[in-house]
Amino acid sequence: MTSTETSAEATDAPRYVRLSIELIAEITDENALKAAALAQVQDDEYLDDEERAQSVEAIEVDPSGSLAHFIDPVALLGDVPGIELTQATWESAQTEFDPEDDSYEFEVE
Repeated sequence: MTSTETSAEATDAPRYVRLSIELIAEITDENALKAAALAQVQDDEYLDDEERAQSVEAIEVDPSGSLAHFIDPVALLGDVPGIELTQATWESAQTEFDPEDDSYEFEVE
């Protein structure tokens, strides 16, 4: 069967797609990012007290982790017709990156 051909069986079965996205962001104002992340955590109605405390501690220890509090996979896929988000994980971590180095390429899986 080619990608343009379908069968009744193929269209009835759920199909899952793993979407991998890699971004590199430059932190230009660590204090502003940290303050915004702390505000985001305090306003997050879905975090219980323990999760909130862990998030605040993580932001205080490593401000690069602050960015993770602004990633919302539901918002990314929420308005896409025919899609239901079934699972999402993400993290942020410091990385080596030289914007002047033309040899840097994203890894493609």
